[in-house]
Amino acid sequence: MDYYEVLGLSKGASSEEVKKAFKKKAMKYHPDRTGNDKASEKKFKEAKEAYDVLSDPQKKSMFDQYGTTDFGAGAGGGFNTSGFGEVFEDIFGDIFGGNQSRSSTQRYKGADLEYELKLSLEEAAFGVDKSIKIRTKDTCDSCSGSGAKSGSKPTACRMCNGVGQVRAQQGFFTIQQTCPTCSGKGTVISNPCSKCYGKGAINIDKDISVTIPAGVDNSDRVRLAGKGEAGINQGPHGDLFIRIQLLKHSIFKRDGNSLYCEVPISFAEAALGAEIEIPTLSSKKVSISIPAGTQTGKYFRLKGKGVKSVRGGSIGDMMCAIQVETPVNLSNEQKSILMKFEDKLKNSSKKHSPKSESWIDGVKKFFK
Repeated sequence: MDYYEVLGLSKGASSEEVKKAFKKKAMKYHPDRTGNDKASEKKFKEAKEAYDVLSDPQKKSMFDQYGTTDFGAGAGGGFNTSGFGEVFEDIFGDIFGGNQSRSSTQRYKGADLEYELKLSLEEAAFGVDKSIKIRTKDTCDSCSGSGAKSGSKPTACRMCNGVGQVRAQQGFFTIQQTCPTCSGKGTVISNPCSKCYGKGAINIDKDISVTIPAGVDNSDRVRLAGKGEAGINQGPHGDLFIRIQLLKHSIFKRDGNSLYCEVPISFAEAALGAEIEIPTLSSKKVSISIPAGTQTGKYFRLKGKGVKSVRGGSIGDMMCAIQVETPVNLSNEQKSILMKFEDKLKNSSKKHSPKSESWIDGVKKFFK
């Protein structure tokens, strides 16, 4: 048998090429993939025999030199299963679960947790210290996370010899499975802790102090390393993520680094102009000049009165949208005054309502 031909290789191929070629053939003809097809099984056995020879430096040297080998049952066409478990794990560990055994001393990080924290706009903009209470799994203080009663300790599982997995022979290949005795931990606890019942962790309510940096925004997350659940086999704790949720503000709305607010002014202030005071997020007031004839929807920009992002950069602006307020609950006298005022405007030669007149002109053209 030409082993190079079986694997589809040229004579003198490297060990890495041999390994790749065998993996390709095995994936194509392995019984698990072909439904135990006899022809495929034969090709798989031939590929395995070729791999046994070409992956061994001495056997490969003799085959390259003499074109034949004499290795007992393996060279006579039989299928030598010795050492197949190791080869199987080396080649197909990522496919069939090999090379995943774990030692009893292997530790695993605990689960991450998430907590939703509601903040006012001011707290998010300027930063704040908060105290929160979370329900979490923490290391048992009675057994220090070992799961064993004080004065004792876990022992290596006799079923798997502390590996956490056992092998079962099925036909000509080996399957590796989680040890049923220790559930893959590699250890068993004969005398469990009375507080955590051998789990090594307990559920507790924990108070945690959180420093929220200035500039966080809605849906931002603040990570607290090591504040999550306790790890497995005394592994490190997971992390706690604080997700920010901004409460509705009575005046301002935030969009990125900018703040928006609506500023109501009276009809007279809009018509005649005025000097008005505007609150800012820092509680300080600033003055803006409203020019005569200001209309609803006009924006005034206050530079640097917005928010500085937690990610850095310059401070945003505050945008003030003017809303001209229509007077309500008028007395008869006030109504009479307004009607006279309206008549004077209509009879004036000057244009006092440019938007209204422009809109009326547009309507007339539409219906022509």
